[in-house]
Amino acid sequence: MKVSIYIDGDACPVKDEVLKVAYRHNTPVFLVSNQWMRMEVGPLVQKIVVSEGADEADNWIADHIGEHDIAITADIPLAKRCIDAGAVTIGPTGRPFTEDNIGSALAGRELKAHLRETGESKGYNPSFSKADRSRFLQTLEKEVTQLLLKL
Repeated sequence: MKVSIYIDGDACPVKDEVLKVAYRHNTPVFLVSNQWMRMEVGPLVQKIVVSEGADEADNWIADHIGEHDIAITADIPLAKRCIDAGAVTIGPTGRPFTEDNIGSALAGRELKAHLRETGESKGYNPSFSKADRSRFLQTLEKEVTQLLLKL
């Protein structure tokens, strides 16, 4: 059994960091997106291009991920599906999604959507920072190492 990393790739700002950790640990990566991505990835990475559609990449990841795998996504409903499959799930800012916090993350997502719909919020997200990138790299390294030790 091997640890694999699944990237929800269309809007993921930490693809290079994932590849750095994956190659350090000889860990396969599935880069899943709705469109072809121009990036050099190497032999450990499979680019999976799914058909157009709002949830096609999410569905592919949820259908293939399992225990001892890691999902990289900012999509909270997809994070929930990956947790339900037994996978470790990390947001691009390095925040792990867990059984303990996914419920509040889903509730917060619903609240933000409601505020945008009612005009109470413009829906701006904070910009992605160097600290976010560093925190992500540390979290991913820790999670891969822990999973490999369990196998």
